[in-house]
Amino acid sequence: MTTLSERISQSAFDGARLRVVLLLDLYDGAQDQFLEVYEHMRRQVSSVPGHISDELCQSIENPSQWLITSEWESAPRFLAWLNSEEHVATVQPLHGCVRDTRSLRFSVLRETGKAPAPGRSPAPAPVASAPRRGDGVVRHALTFTVKPGSESVVAELLAGYTSPQARVDEKTRLRRTTLFMHGNRVVRAVEVEGDLLVALRHVAEQPEVRALEAALNPYLEQDRDLSDPGSARMFFTRAALPAVHHVASGGPDPDGVRRHALFYPAKDGCGMALARLLAGQDEAAVGDSASPIVSSTVFQRDDFVVRLLDLHGKLDARPALALGVEGSHKAAVLARLVDSAKDGVPTTDEEISRFLQRSEMRLITDRYPPAHD
Repeated sequence: MTTLSERISQSAFDGARLRVVLLLDLYDGAQDQFLEVYEHMRRQVSSVPGHISDELCQSIENPSQWLITSEWESAPRFLAWLNSEEHVATVQPLHGCVRDTRSLRFSVLRETGKAPAPGRSPAPAPVASAPRRGDGVVRHALTFTVKPGSESVVAELLAGYTSPQARVDEKTRLRRTTLFMHGNRVVRAVEVEGDLLVALRHVAEQPEVRALEAALNPYLEQDRDLSDPGSARMFFTRAALPAVHHVASGGPDPDGVRRHALFYPAKDGCGMALARLLAGQDEAAVGDSASPIVSSTVFQRDDFVVRLLDLHGKLDARPALALGVEGSHKAAVLARLVDSAKDGVPTTDEEISRFLQRSEMRLITDRYPPAHD
């Protein structure tokens, strides 16, 4: 059995408090405007469920560089706000005064501080869990819908584009891009070594990618103008599909491993609970030497959940495991959480297989970029 220390893993479900760090580089002369925008943001965010505190700092070396740190009760609380239209509206005024931003998120693992004063409640304690082992890879996805009837044309465009070079800079490299479709929905999953934002900006600037995006524009359900920074930013903000959980065996992949994606439309308000259910099963599955699951990544935004599996053998060899419901009562829990469970609770292998077949996304392309000379 694979031991916990050997696993590669990341998770938003550790139960720890979350520290969010936002690095900002202001336009020249924009300080007063920024401070006014920040005060408005601070008042808005202070009422968001799960928000604990925030702090604004200015660099003592370069006054154009600022830092906002915020603390949240948990990562799911923060992600629920991050993925909301309220967040999009709240941060919109920042774009007029900020040249560049970078957002970092950390689970609070250990903390040293003074004892609380008499009569005051102690600060919430960090979770005393072991740190997770990473592999230097950031996983992210984008999702969007295309006009019904255009699916075959879009699939052909997505399968035929030329991949950009893998190397972005000395620290950042594109590792893998996988594209899936389910009906008229597209999911593009990317793996990056180094800085995700730097990699995404690099990819967006490549002529072959620009040509692909221009060819896709007439078929998108949501209009966009990538030549307009504001329009492009809004589109990609709403298309973002964060990875909330990833676990992998940590060893070399055995022969015959293939990548699959499953689509789970959750009921209203049930997306995070559904992602947590799937993550819990895959944590156990990857630790089982008899399991065909080599790695699993769960992406979730609002009530939209995608589960990416690297799996040895056929997807339907163990349909309950592939669907994420192997074990007592898990199928019943899944049926309560998903919006597509029209046939009730899948109990038999045949019913689970049909559910699995409906959930599977169509693989369009799975590629590694060409190496840089």
